[in-house]
Amino acid sequence: MTQRTNDEWLNDLRASGDRQAHALEELRALILRGLPYALAGKLDRNSPEFKALAEEVTQETLLRVLDYLDSFEGRSAFTTWVHKIAVREALGQLRRRRWRDVPLPEMEMSDNPDATPREMSDNQPGPEALTMRKDLLQRVNCMLADELTDKQRQAVDGLAMQGLSVEIVADQMNMKPNAIYKLLHDARQRLKKRLQAEGLSAAQILSVFE
Repeated sequence: MTQRTNDEWLNDLRASGDRQAHALEELRALILRGLPYALAGKLDRNSPEFKALAEEVTQETLLRVLDYLDSFEGRSAFTTWVHKIAVREALGQLRRRRWRDVPLPEMEMSDNPDATPREMSDNQPGPEALTMRKDLLQRVNCMLADELTDKQRQAVDGLAMQGLSVEIVADQMNMKPNAIYKLLHDARQRLKKRLQAEGLSAAQILSVFE
């Protein structure tokens, strides 16, 4: 493991080619090594769920680090800053998974056997919401087609749409995992600029599908 100062981490991650790839590989190893300690008592490191969570957290953490390099102020060691991002991401994903696992309360039915469950009727999107969803899906598909390269679209499809691991996507694309992280980072930056140009935010898009 190469010993780096804060400035060396920043410079290596802002570089390109093998220099950046090597820094990403070492950072990935540091995150994976620290997660078992950060999640001790919350998730058994030997459970299948831990491995899947660790991969997702590491992937998202590396992308966030690349996105927010300019926000690092040097008040702590760079690796400490990265670990804090990883822990926040891990705890957030763990909370979301736990929430999804909570069983829904038994739906209250009226005396009428043909009545619609209240919970179902309350959650059904109306015609206006369905129209907005359709419009946004079309706009998002256009953004993906216009802004991303073929390789970027393939990586996004494999990771975001199919839920594959970075290693599997890298193998399918005959690339190294760290190159996939760079593809995703560049794709996110392109889509972010396009969203801003169209006056949209990721939160606005997601809110329509809640």
